[in-house]
Amino acid sequence: MTAHGGRLLHSRVVSDLGSVLERALDRAITGYATVEPQDVLLLDAEGVGVVALERGVPVAARHTGTGRVGREALAELSVPGPCRVELYERDRPVPFADEPATRIPPGLPADRLVRDADLANRTRSAAADRGTGERTDADALEAFLTDDERVEAIQREAREEARERAATWGLENALVEADADGADVD
Repeated sequence: MTAHGGRLLHSRVVSDLGSVLERALDRAITGYATVEPQDVLLLDAEGVGVVALERGVPVAARHTGTGRVGREALAELSVPGPCRVELYERDRPVPFADEPATRIPPGLPADRLVRDADLANRTRSAAADRGTGERTDADALEAFLTDDERVEAIQREAREEARERAATWGLENALVEADADGADVD
């Protein structure tokens, strides 16, 4: 199906790509995964999705049948149901991973194909730690917004700072009145 070579590590029909993405991430695999959704298997359509991996982090994608790359290639793979996945290890990344149009944010496959925010955050962290993949401002914002503990910690700090400033300015009663009106001042 692909001409990228490498050593086959995993070949199965799975209902959830999360286990394959986790395996690649945990083992820091450099290589690629081929993904063939069930509807392609049933319809005998041509081509597969290929997700390039660098040290376990998804960095690029393309579809061998349609020629779509990057985010568009992943969109073709985000169909419900089982799919056939093959995971290959190579000494170096697949050649198409260097093409700017094929590049994808590291957490995107976990977000889009698995809908697993924890795996997406782990992948983004691994990308930053390992110096792989692209980390855009949008990725950083998305990682922050999905980290409930960090958001709650910032909210607690903001409330405490508001109380301290209110006390300094003699406005403690304003906070009590706002709380009585139903505002979230906790």
